[in-house]
Amino acid sequence: MDTKVTQKQKWLDNAIFYEIYPQSFCDSNGDGIGDFNGIIQKLDYIKELGCNAIWMNPCFASPFGDAGYDVSDYYLAAPRYGTNEDLRRLFEEVHKRDMHILLDLVPGHTSTEYKWFKESMKACKNEYTDRYVWTDSIWVEPDGMASLRGISDRDGSCAVNFFSHQPALNYGFYKPDPEKKWQQPMDAPGPKATLEELKNIMRFWLGMGCDGFRVDMAGSLVKHDENGKGTIKLWQNVRAFLDKEFPNAAMVSEWGEPDKSLQGGFHMDFLLHFGPSHYNDLFRCENPFFAAAGKGDVFEFVEKYKESYEKARADSKHQGLICIPSGNHDMDRLARHIKGDNLKLAFAFLLSMPGAPFIYYGDEIGMNYVENLVSVEGGYGRTGARSPMQWDFSTNAGFSSAPAEKLYIPLDPAPDRPTVQSQKQNENSLYHEIKKLIKIRQEHEALQSRGQIEFIYAKKNAYPLAYVRSCGDGGTGEFAGSAGKDQKGEKILVIINPSEKDAAFLCDFKKLGAGDGAGGLEKAIYSFGGKIVSEGKKIIVAGKSAGFFKLN
Repeated sequence: MDTKVTQKQKWLDNAIFYEIYPQSFCDSNGDGIGDFNGIIQKLDYIKELGCNAIWMNPCFASPFGDAGYDVSDYYLAAPRYGTNEDLRRLFEEVHKRDMHILLDLVPGHTSTEYKWFKESMKACKNEYTDRYVWTDSIWVEPDGMASLRGISDRDGSCAVNFFSHQPALNYGFYKPDPEKKWQQPMDAPGPKATLEELKNIMRFWLGMGCDGFRVDMAGSLVKHDENGKGTIKLWQNVRAFLDKEFPNAAMVSEWGEPDKSLQGGFHMDFLLHFGPSHYNDLFRCENPFFAAAGKGDVFEFVEKYKESYEKARADSKHQGLICIPSGNHDMDRLARHIKGDNLKLAFAFLLSMPGAPFIYYGDEIGMNYVENLVSVEGGYGRTGARSPMQWDFSTNAGFSSAPAEKLYIPLDPAPDRPTVQSQKQNENSLYHEIKKLIKIRQEHEALQSRGQIEFIYAKKNAYPLAYVRSCGDGGTGEFAGSAGKDQKGEKILVIINPSEKDAAFLCDFKKLGAGDGAGGLEKAIYSFGGKIVSEGKKIIVAGKSAGFFKLN
């Protein structure tokens, strides 16, 4: 079956995601931990912001040694959040608002408390013996992987994927060593059974009403995998299953290598704080490009992005999306590195790039990274990015009625901490700017997920950043695809200067398709900060400014 974009997958064309860390979003029953009913109560807020899709972090039964990324039952909602029926109702309420929701799927490992693992530890062979990556001797550790050993009657060591309580599920080895019989090939019975059970889990929740999955550590399933070839093949198998049984479902991968993940059939891949994307150069390094100091460098990011973008567009079968998140539960908060109005400029970028934007809960109001917190549920340095959502001026910032000491994670103690209430009351707030940017994106196809991009100015150690977004047959040149630069279509020039200093660059409006070239900056559909003016081919951009300009 041809897996190119179908009419049923059109919802991704203008998807704008809101990521919810359920423990910290909204507590409806006063136990200090967020829950499904709390999320339902806040769906109208998410809809009002302009987001039309949700990614919810893990919500399955778990001992929560790693915030739910250590599953003890894939078919059961974690009781702290509610029941399976509560989760079904959440799906229904999301759909009533013409929104979609992805669950967080952890396919690479389970908790040591899962029944599969407990059975696999037994000395006698059974159905689950080969569901995990075990060596054949307690004295032999799996090559290149940490392991658990001395924990059972079984003679062997079990590979772990991350923490020591997360044993690795067995999807096989791409090139097993024939001298090491415990290295099973991908088509061995154990790996094949694991893959089929993964499909069953997806069937169960898609049948309940979810719209797809964010897939944790998606590139790690097949072991000793040369250039991801085995894992790509595995996910192509999963994509074929989805296209046949659930053609409207979508998957986004935690992989960070779009050239591999999109080839594997994922509908979307994140650019992340790890991997080759240079994402951190933008927002999270000593001198981020979007900081006002103007000491950042966007060049390496753009070069790597263009490489990934070209490969994605060349894949006519899948046409996957490259997604840039504001942050997530594993990263420092955006506001730890980017301050004041520069947060608005960061979102001008995030909401004008191709792919589906992902807004991490609280980033839309500029929530802070809470420093020096004791680790909660395996959060460690990530804990400060998982503090409770700040809704209003009431008890616990409106997150929970529980005593402060019972909150899942302590609130940001800053007296000037931002809240939804305060941001809504201030027309010049980050919240209102993001809401405006989302509306503009929704009104212009060229700015949406599948719009094309051509970078006009992205020089090493220089400002500003400029690119043209176009749609349909509105391509402008090298990165416009098969449409060609001479055909007509909506074209929007995006210019962003996060530096506090003025900047300038040369731009030939005629080559961009702006009529005779005159008045190329007259049709502004969005502006922020100071003036952006042209003097012939020279464009002068005031410090801490942005503008979107229609070229035709």
